[in-house]
Amino acid sequence: MTIKADIPLILPERPVLIAGPTASGKSALALHIAQTQGGLIVNADALQVFDGWRILTARPDDHDLALAEHALYGHVPFDADYSVGHWLRDVAPFLDRPKRPIIVGGTGLNFHALTQGLAEIPPTPPEIREAGNALPLPALLAALDAETKGRIDTRNRMRVQRAWEVLQATGQSLADWQDNTTPPLLPVNASTCITLDAPKDWLNDRIARRFDQMLDQGALDEARAMLPLWNPDHLSSKAIGAPELIAHLQGTLSLPDAREAAIIASRQYAKRQRTWFRARHKDWHHIAADNPDLSATLRFAHSAED
Repeated sequence: MTIKADIPLILPERPVLIAGPTASGKSALALHIAQTQGGLIVNADALQVFDGWRILTARPDDHDLALAEHALYGHVPFDADYSVGHWLRDVAPFLDRPKRPIIVGGTGLNFHALTQGLAEIPPTPPEIREAGNALPLPALLAALDAETKGRIDTRNRMRVQRAWEVLQATGQSLADWQDNTTPPLLPVNASTCITLDAPKDWLNDRIARRFDQMLDQGALDEARAMLPLWNPDHLSSKAIGAPELIAHLQGTLSLPDAREAAIIASRQYAKRQRTWFRARHKDWHHIAADNPDLSATLRFAHSAED
């Protein structure tokens, strides 16, 4: 299967999916499509669903919210659990509305579940979640079968622990569950699927500049407001920059060191995202994120007949 490098045609009635690594310009492209042709922008990012970390998760600001309708941003309490299954249930109603969805985010697992289907895995009991929280990453990995390890990012503790929890709670591996999936809500051939390909050096520079921008916009004040509520086990606490700024406020990191650690973590995350999308989005349209005018990489039709 070869990567589609052609210019995608955007039809007003057809859902649009936009994936790509952090800081690659996904939200701006989604906003351009919504303003040019209409549509509802729907979040597919696993961390932008939570309240409490608006700046650090790069949720749309008030200006962007005024330009187009948005959904599934900041609608989940910061201390709640939230899985891919939760997101699929939340996104499903937007697939049947008159206003077509423009689904945008950097969480590859959400897009995979949306377009390929998701296994109906029972919820994890709290005591198993707590036991997993107490184990180091190597111990979690050691319990997993080879097939499951081959399907997940083994450096991503959240994904590894999720696979461990599934095995402990159900007695079946995550791979076995995935092999018995429900039909997809939105197959790739029923939507226009776009992946932004971001060159490493270009993206690394943007990541650094964006984190500095976040600091200028009040990310440290945001962390200070969250400090009394901080719990590293919360899923929302995985927001890149959150542990680092909290550590600074707790006196264990200087601000320059916290900034550097957050930028490194963001670059590492972007590398994992690029690897995921290269492997799994071969049947998507691919656009160079460093194009000076991303909007010029699209063609717009006024109707399905155009």
